[in-house]
Amino acid sequence: MADVGLISERWGLTPVESFEPGAASVLVQRVRRAEGGEAVLKIQKPHRESEHEADALELWDGEGAIRLLAHDPDQHALLLEFCEPGTPLSAAGQDGALDVFVELLPRLWKPAGRPFRPLAAEAAWWAEYLPKQDWGAAPDLLDAALEALRELPGTQGEQVLLNQDLHGDNVLAAEREPWLVIDPKPLVGEREFGVAPIVRSFELGHSKRHVLHRFDRLTSELGLDRERARGWTIAQTVAWADSSEYDQTHLETVRWLLEAR
Repeated sequence: MADVGLISERWGLTPVESFEPGAASVLVQRVRRAEGGEAVLKIQKPHRESEHEADALELWDGEGAIRLLAHDPDQHALLLEFCEPGTPLSAAGQDGALDVFVELLPRLWKPAGRPFRPLAAEAAWWAEYLPKQDWGAAPDLLDAALEALRELPGTQGEQVLLNQDLHGDNVLAAEREPWLVIDPKPLVGEREFGVAPIVRSFELGHSKRHVLHRFDRLTSELGLDRERARGWTIAQTVAWADSSEYDQTHLETVRWLLEAR
């Protein structure tokens, strides 16, 4: 466990309030900096998907995402830009949020390589563990995911920085820019993968009509290959279903995408 007192003293921080930590963090705290202004102190829980969060924020350098103000990798500590008022993008409604995503995504898709994990490697990991799970109630969804994981990784386009957890509650209203991305879980792969978490972003509405509307708008307005985007969304959503409290919601999303082929 990180020594929060030591980190706060070294970085000149005074706690203001604590927020509910996410799945990949043990502490998220609003703090006041000695030199003035407020920030967010985040202590990560070592986690595969957020391993290179700080590297992603450094690469974006505040363009469409919060700024990384300080980083102590040994303590898994990040000092982050504070978003004011901090309203989640999901509050803008589905089409308002999609307008923002269509503008944000091309700015976030920066060419990248190491140290980020390749999408192809993540896909191989999913393909290895998914068949070991019990898919007796939905074997067709497993088959669809495995088909995508066989066909897509080796035929990708340009490799860019992706955020595999970009959804309506991970973009916040701010003053420096209207909306800023928080909490990235980075990979490097083709752009078509990048819409997957938004398509299943149930906080923007969860029905077949909602899901297909998000899929249609994002693929059309961003000029993406629809079938590759569909395949990646199916694969990642199936892969994430088992470890999520939203497993049934995720599987409904996958079924709707398959029905609309």
